[in-house]
Amino acid sequence: MNQVSSFIDSSMNQQLILGCLLFSFLYSCNPNHEKSTLAFQKLTCNHKEKPLSIETEQPLFSWNVSSKELNKSQSAYQLLVASSPEILNENDADVWNSGKTTSSKSTFVKYNGKALKAMQKYFWKVKIWDEKEQPSEWSDIQKFEMGLMNNENWGDSKWITLSKDTRTSPYQFRDYKTGRMKTPQKVNGFAASYFRNEVDISKGIKNAQAYICGLGYYELYLNGEKVGDHVLDPAPSNYDKQAYYVNYDITKALKSGKNAFGIIVGNGFYGQNISWKRDPESERDLAYGPPTVKLLVKLKYEDGTEKDIYTDDTWKEATGPIVFNNVYGGDTYDASYEINGWNSVGYNDESWGNAKLASPKIDKISAQQIPAIKKLKELEPVKVFKGSDGEWIVDFGQNIAGWVKLNVKEKEGQLIEVITTEALLNNGKDIFQGSTGGGANGMPQIYQYICKSDKQESWEPKFSYHGFKYAKIKGISKKPDANMIKAVLVATDIQETGSFASSDELLNKMHSISKWTIVDNVHGIPEDCPHREKCGWLGDAHAFCEYALYNYDMYDFYKKYMEDISTQMRPTKGHNNPDINFQVPTMIAPGKRTSTYAKIDWGVATMYLPWYNYLYYGDETIVKDYYEDMKDLTNYYLSYKGENGIMQDGMGDWCPPRWDRRKNPSAMECNPIVSANAYFYDVLGIMENFAKMNKDAAFETEMKNEKEALKKAFNTAYLIEIPNTEHKWYGSQTATVQALQFGMVPDTAIEAVVNGLVYDIVAVKGGHHSTGIHGNRYIYTVLTKYGKADLAHQILTTPEFPSQTYVMNSGFTTWPERQFEWEKMEGPTNSLNHPMHSGFAAYFFESLGGIKSSKTKPGYKEFIVHPEFPDTITSTDVSVPTPYGNIKNSWSVTDGVFTMNLEVPFNTKAILPLSEIQKKTLKINGEPWEKIKALETSGNGIYIGSGSYSINYKK
Repeated sequence: MNQVSSFIDSSMNQQLILGCLLFSFLYSCNPNHEKSTLAFQKLTCNHKEKPLSIETEQPLFSWNVSSKELNKSQSAYQLLVASSPEILNENDADVWNSGKTTSSKSTFVKYNGKALKAMQKYFWKVKIWDEKEQPSEWSDIQKFEMGLMNNENWGDSKWITLSKDTRTSPYQFRDYKTGRMKTPQKVNGFAASYFRNEVDISKGIKNAQAYICGLGYYELYLNGEKVGDHVLDPAPSNYDKQAYYVNYDITKALKSGKNAFGIIVGNGFYGQNISWKRDPESERDLAYGPPTVKLLVKLKYEDGTEKDIYTDDTWKEATGPIVFNNVYGGDTYDASYEINGWNSVGYNDESWGNAKLASPKIDKISAQQIPAIKKLKELEPVKVFKGSDGEWIVDFGQNIAGWVKLNVKEKEGQLIEVITTEALLNNGKDIFQGSTGGGANGMPQIYQYICKSDKQESWEPKFSYHGFKYAKIKGISKKPDANMIKAVLVATDIQETGSFASSDELLNKMHSISKWTIVDNVHGIPEDCPHREKCGWLGDAHAFCEYALYNYDMYDFYKKYMEDISTQMRPTKGHNNPDINFQVPTMIAPGKRTSTYAKIDWGVATMYLPWYNYLYYGDETIVKDYYEDMKDLTNYYLSYKGENGIMQDGMGDWCPPRWDRRKNPSAMECNPIVSANAYFYDVLGIMENFAKMNKDAAFETEMKNEKEALKKAFNTAYLIEIPNTEHKWYGSQTATVQALQFGMVPDTAIEAVVNGLVYDIVAVKGGHHSTGIHGNRYIYTVLTKYGKADLAHQILTTPEFPSQTYVMNSGFTTWPERQFEWEKMEGPTNSLNHPMHSGFAAYFFESLGGIKSSKTKPGYKEFIVHPEFPDTITSTDVSVPTPYGNIKNSWSVTDGVFTMNLEVPFNTKAILPLSEIQKKTLKINGEPWEKIKALETSGNGIYIGSGSYSINYKK
């Protein structure tokens, strides 16, 4: 290169650099080209990050965004979906390019591209524009993978079950005895099944996906190691109508050459053929059949070829050391029958038989979308002592659901028996079996382990879980300690996403107990208790639903439970019009223990669960999916309308103080029909909204008219004057609370009704509640809303029966089913772990924390921030999960000044309902609120956009 050329190139480079610098300077000075402050925090498909096994044809995309600026929102988005990350750009995306879409919607955006293919992986990213039309950067690349999507894609995979029960252990039998039986019956149930198969892999593997459906609980093994960390998998369901498979990526676990697959299948609820068989409200046989399993492994080789591995009758079968398993009674493990290496390559299985092909009746198999059940926590003994019979008793300090984990050294053939219970006798000298002793279901909670040698041996169960705080251990030669025994908390791994704390430690403890009671009772369904019944009672489910939604990510959990309710429906004749059949759920879902048809106050869970899911998440899918079911059920309940306009049906305000169905029925002060009709009034309003969402104008009008008619009939029938006072009420605390909560009280009577409620609590009941689950859910919220926050706090915190503080002072670490005077009993009867009694604790979030979603812009797109609290509480911190990110509210009162530190997620608005007096001293981030131009007002509400705020005013 000569000097002239070199000079020219140098000059051109300098000009280019100067030009770039000038352009950058001008760009940075241009207000229309501000650098985006938007940052993507979390991106989900169907509410999951990078999910496997999506089965919806139109997945839903959501994204959380953060910004350092205040009052930021979204004005548009663009979504790209492609079959590979290399072509995920605006020009080449081959599956979907939404284009720039003017919309503020950033949650549950529906896919609208090409048909998605089963078992295919897709990649996506999103870009948004803020309220000033300024674009963000593209998000990081995300991915999702489709599931099998239909039964045909299971290919040649077959259902297999045990051909022959070869158990010979004498410990395979247990005693079964219900309260009505004079002598116990020996039972052994279906055997746990062991299946194995070896396959040869001769080529390099690019990808390997395992799909397994267990009818009953399964565990999958590959080359001697368990696949995944799930236990008690899959979730229970109405197996004849809906079963669930689980997808594992096993690419890294497979190796070149021989590979061994192993599967153990236990009864779970599918093969549970012992307990509840004599229950008058259940089918005679609760089992669907013997434990059965289907496995499909899809292999993709590096050379582009594919291969399927699957279960069929070439698989080998045997029984093994799990000689008894029942989800109620427990596991028995006879270690002398262990099969070392059975799930590894090279094991000699010549003595094993061939698996039997099965044809179970199942309408649909789909991917399990809810979080799996897992081992969540281990608890060590907090106290060890000898019972009155000389046997060791271990106190774990917390009532949990799960099992015990043993590490023992005893003689060969030694039987070690662990009896798990929730309670001790009131004198503390021995265990009290109460609800865990077999009574109703016939199977006491017992774990049994038979030693194979005199060396150290470790074991934990696989196919059952118990509710317990204590364990009596028989058959050991030394005092148990943390090395010998631990308790393992086992439950659906719902993620705790909310939080509450206040200046009142009693309330903080109630919050902790309420959470424990929920976590202990989620095992694929919302249970009533984790021991005696393990059933999904509909009334219990809606009683604690809102509190659960404040604390946990329950999006998929309640969608799955709605499948259970829907598949539990059966044709039922109308009450006033028996010529018409309606689809009606039973009191329990899922399963063959059904009780009767769902009475109104239980059956309304069918409407409440979709409503709460919609209100808390803003996804209308659940409403659209079950609208026809909800509509039909509403019409069924309308068939109970009497001449007075009241539906003549109801179960009742379950478990008020001192109530016993047989010994003290009158303790339920609220007539079941009254509380059921109050719920039904609320549900008619919900159905009016749902009809509008579904463009069903005729039904919308009908619901509006029915709601107005029921309000009039309810007040005519039940609103009464309290003698010798100027007060009114609805005949019980529960009915009065419900009427106030649901807006049934005439405007002119509200003050008299509130005073009537207060009168009964204070003057008649001595400062105590008399409510069961229907009234207790709302009583503290209602009192607080109507200016009686101090009374609400008093009812909760008085140490006298029947307050929540009384229950805590009685030593309970979960909420008992009954409200009894425990010190007067030999031992605490009935369940001591019932989440229906956790529902009241929503008060901590909706009243003390003051956070509630708008009903017109659900999913916290807009939300109300209005803490209401008693004088005794001086601070509260809450964090509320939303699809946009967490709302955080930390407030305190000092020297008469209320200060609130509030975090509002991107693309949402907070509404502060303030009085004119409060507005006079209101400052936001140090500025008088009138000077902040970005604020919007409507009525008494001040609207605040996203960001962090310090808000204060004089009380």
